[in-house]
Amino acid sequence: MKLEQIYTGCLAHAAYYLECNGEVAIFDPLREVQPYIDRAQKDNAKIKYVFETHFHADFVSGHLDLAKKEKAVIVYGPTAKPGFDALVADDNQVFEVGQCKVKAIHTPGHTMESTTYLIIDENGKEHGIITGDTLFIGDVGRPDLAQHVVADLTQDKLARLLYHSLREKIMPLSDDLIVYPNHGAGSACGKMMSKETTDTLGNQKKTNYALNPNLTEDEFVLALLTGLTTPPAYFPKNVLMNIQGYESLETVMHRGQKPYDAKSFEIVANETKALILDTRKAADFADGFILNSINIGLESNFAMWVGELIPDLQQEILLVAENHEKVEEAIIRLSRVGYDHAIGYLEGGFQAWVNAGKEVDTVNRITADDLAILEEIHLTPVFDVRKKSEFASEHLVQAVNIPLNEISQRLSEFPKDKHFVLHCAGGYRSMIAASILKQRGYDNFVDVIGGFNEIKLTNLPITDYVCPTTLL
Repeated sequence: MKLEQIYTGCLAHAAYYLECNGEVAIFDPLREVQPYIDRAQKDNAKIKYVFETHFHADFVSGHLDLAKKEKAVIVYGPTAKPGFDALVADDNQVFEVGQCKVKAIHTPGHTMESTTYLIIDENGKEHGIITGDTLFIGDVGRPDLAQHVVADLTQDKLARLLYHSLREKIMPLSDDLIVYPNHGAGSACGKMMSKETTDTLGNQKKTNYALNPNLTEDEFVLALLTGLTTPPAYFPKNVLMNIQGYESLETVMHRGQKPYDAKSFEIVANETKALILDTRKAADFADGFILNSINIGLESNFAMWVGELIPDLQQEILLVAENHEKVEEAIIRLSRVGYDHAIGYLEGGFQAWVNAGKEVDTVNRITADDLAILEEIHLTPVFDVRKKSEFASEHLVQAVNIPLNEISQRLSEFPKDKHFVLHCAGGYRSMIAASILKQRGYDNFVDVIGGFNEIKLTNLPITDYVCPTTLL
């Protein structure tokens, strides 16, 4: 038996590859499915099943494309009602993958159909559990997402279901089982997940607050719901795509890879009202960019920030990237969170725009040392666009916190009659904020190179550090 975790850091997502005696099962695949097919071919094996732990909110699964390409069976847990052909398992139903077995254990709580899959090897030994968003390392799945799709599924109701699923279905299992969750640290599907992506169930029973056997149901619900932040707006839209279906990735890729020279790019942008999305690094964007374009760099959590900041999944997008390889990467990563309407890219990248004599803009930047000098001369408003938890943990004393995902709702808080300063942790998010402010007509600000990481090295006053876990 081979059981491999396939982890994608920019989404904090784990898919799983199970191979046994020439048969393969894939669990919770991403949108681009060819790597799973290639992996099976390497083992001279055939993909038999595509198991889904639940209808995902934070990404669009590749279940449909993978099942179609491989003639595999899609499996969901009890109560699931997909809008396409799939096998809806019974609780405790067992599936054979070669001489190995996969047992579906219904564990509602994160969602109603949430299911944990118990993996049993060819010798009959229980090896591990693929838990989806039911159980993470150090946390459990948030119970407040389903109500954005079905109003009756309140967070309180699901939290109580999760309490019983954990205690009646998961905690009675053997301590030596390996826990294989769907996400790690950085995912918005939980509030304090570990950076570790696997652990033994026994250790989780000792260290995971949600598995504390002394918690009453009410205490569990309170602990689970305390500290939950508002989920990203694209989550319920991704759920619906996973339930109802979507276009093939090949169609999406073909549409997005249409090249335009600078003149045609400008015409298409004006005629379609497409969003110009510049995927270059923050420093490159600052040095020059197309007017009204938004910068979300590929080098970090690109897809998550697209989902947070572009409200319409149907929004047509024109791409600016370093090269054609980066264009392909951008389209794939957009599709992972349901943005399927890239309609082309600027051939030759930003330099082609410059060469054509088109109008450009820049973002003024200063160093942290420059900021320290500036603050000595006169107080300048400083806006910190990090998350609330980061800000609460430690921040520049006079800074105002406007988290990046709230910027569109709080634009009026940025002054138009005086200069101000932007920063985040390292410069990635503040450049996104800068591009949004530029698009909205602001030109009276500077961005701090290196962000708070560099500010801490100056003599500027910083609040006392508070551990984020203490805050929770």
